[in-house]
Amino acid sequence: MTPTSRDCGLLGWEHPPAFVPPTELLNLSDFPPAGTIDDMPGLAAILRRSRTIAVVGLSTNWHRPSFFAAKYMQDHGYRIIPVNPNYPEILGCKSVPALTDIKEPVDIVDCFRKAAEMEQIARDAVAIGARVLWMQLGVVNATAARIAIDGGLAVVMDRCVKIEHARQFGGLNWAGVNTGVISAKRQYR
Repeated sequence: MTPTSRDCGLLGWEHPPAFVPPTELLNLSDFPPAGTIDDMPGLAAILRRSRTIAVVGLSTNWHRPSFFAAKYMQDHGYRIIPVNPNYPEILGCKSVPALTDIKEPVDIVDCFRKAAEMEQIARDAVAIGARVLWMQLGVVNATAARIAIDGGLAVVMDRCVKIEHARQFGGLNWAGVNTGVISAKRQYR
């Protein structure tokens, strides 16, 4: 299934991917409340009810984790808004220099930046009315989390949006890591 046009999201799909619930099922009133989300049902709810992801620090280099994760999410029907002042376009989507330059609703602010930079990103996420501040693997900042929670956002720390999506919706085989073996012990056939 391929997009009919390069609009960076669901609008260009002839039919949305199978895991995406119909719009009428996206009841945002039961979106996870503000707070730190670290449980599987909470993460699944965020991913199921979100459609637009602003990726702060998205790179144009295909081998960078930010590019890989954003490409995966875009391929799975999410609208990606690249936030990087160094490039006019990434993944076929117009890039913005800062979160505060986004003029449309954002569900998730996915951050590929250092923990020290997260406090300002949290303030900007609150300012644009995002629903979730998502800090990638290895990024934990309690002060930024408090800023976001006080601003009404749900917060996810030290987790990869691509890995969590794949875990929840069955895409861990996308990069060849779904071997069917749960153990590290070699399986003999």
